[in-house]
Amino acid sequence: MRCTHCGAIIPDDMLWCPECGMEVQIVPDYNPLEDVLAQEVKGSVEDATRQIRTDDIRRYRREGSREYSNSTRVLSQGELDEIRARRNAAMRQGRREGRNTTGSMRQSARGTTGNMRQASRNTTGSIRQDRADTGSMRRQATGTIHQRSEAEERRRQQIARKKRLAKKRRQRALIIFLLLIILAGVLGFVYYQNSYEGQIRKGNQALQSSDYSLAESYYKKAINKSSKKAEAYTGLSKVYIQQDDLEEAETVFTTAIASQPSNVELYKAAIQFYVDTKQLLKISELLADCEYDEVLEGVKDYVSKEPQFSLEEGTYEEVQQVTLSSDGGTIYYTDDGSEPDTSSKKYTEPILLKEEGSHVIKAITVNKKKVPSLTAARTYVIQLPIADAPSVTPSTGQYETASKITITVPEGYTAYYTTDNTDPTDPAVTPEEYTGPIDMPEGQTMFSAVLKNNNTGKYTQVTKRNYMLEITQ
Repeated sequence: MRCTHCGAIIPDDMLWCPECGMEVQIVPDYNPLEDVLAQEVKGSVEDATRQIRTDDIRRYRREGSREYSNSTRVLSQGELDEIRARRNAAMRQGRREGRNTTGSMRQSARGTTGNMRQASRNTTGSIRQDRADTGSMRRQATGTIHQRSEAEERRRQQIARKKRLAKKRRQRALIIFLLLIILAGVLGFVYYQNSYEGQIRKGNQALQSSDYSLAESYYKKAINKSSKKAEAYTGLSKVYIQQDDLEEAETVFTTAIASQPSNVELYKAAIQFYVDTKQLLKISELLADCEYDEVLEGVKDYVSKEPQFSLEEGTYEEVQQVTLSSDGGTIYYTDDGSEPDTSSKKYTEPILLKEEGSHVIKAITVNKKKVPSLTAARTYVIQLPIADAPSVTPSTGQYETASKITITVPEGYTAYYTTDNTDPTDPAVTPEEYTGPIDMPEGQTMFSAVLKNNNTGKYTQVTKRNYMLEITQ
């Protein structure tokens, strides 16, 4: 049976359509062979002499079978009642006409009654056979429908089974994937805990908890795992810094650099240590021993070079001038032999060496990072030549006329004299400064003259003259 709404095949044991869900209207089956039989019976009554031909019945049966097999229309109850009423009316009309003609036809019909009965039996047999065939067709159709339903059900079950299996496989794959992730996480955690980074992290935690012994142990383990990385050295130095042991903290870096003199990261860590502990001068001491250009390039911002001197060390017999220069930064210096720092004299112009004696000049350069360079020092000796004793005129003698006493004073010197036989170089004596020729005193005069170097303050030897002036009339 087919659904009148969607055309889907409805199994015999179902009261609604499996596709659209509409209720099935149950009506008696329509058999076209019944109409064929009624028409033939009516024709037999109207024309008792005409026999029903077997080929006609077969033709009707084939047509009816095709029509029935192709029919998908379900008759309503009203249509079914109308068909039955018409069929019953036709049969009653045929009976009345048959009675009217029975007498006249009885004689002629007797001869053919046997034939008609035989034909009727044949027809009835054929109809019964057709009904049997129809039932068989229905059973076959029903069987086919059941088979299709069962096949469809099996297919649906197979699809559902495949979906369940696929879902289980997905769930199993997901579980395996999650287990792998968990396993990888556990392995990763274990690896991290024992890795360089893991040791550093545990060392930092111990350092924050002031567990210095444990922190030192973790940092040393990290160094054993990777001696080239600087983070573990920095952590280990902090362990000693927090215990106020700066010397041991410094040793951590100096020892590491001694074994790895080209490791830029170690130099950077050491420099940061000196900055944090305010030991900037040691940065220059550390870099002074470095012979690797890649290291100096890597920490170039902290490199502070010593200032340059324009004058070589030595002894000079005249006044000298010293110029200082640097590649960058500010120069500070001292000229008394003390160590310079940022509170010393700031170099702005050449240094003049005008006094005799030894001059020790020390200077440093302070770069933009406030890192002072190592101290550069130079020693200069200024030793000016000593002039001869001054020339004094006139010479010693007795004079009868007034005379002038003259002292020859070379450039760079000042002449001093006394007239009472005292030494003009004696600190207890206050000599007279010579400014020009002086009058020779009357009587006996013990005249002493000396020259003083204006730069060094040194005196020459004393020149003495004995004058006797007696003026005659």
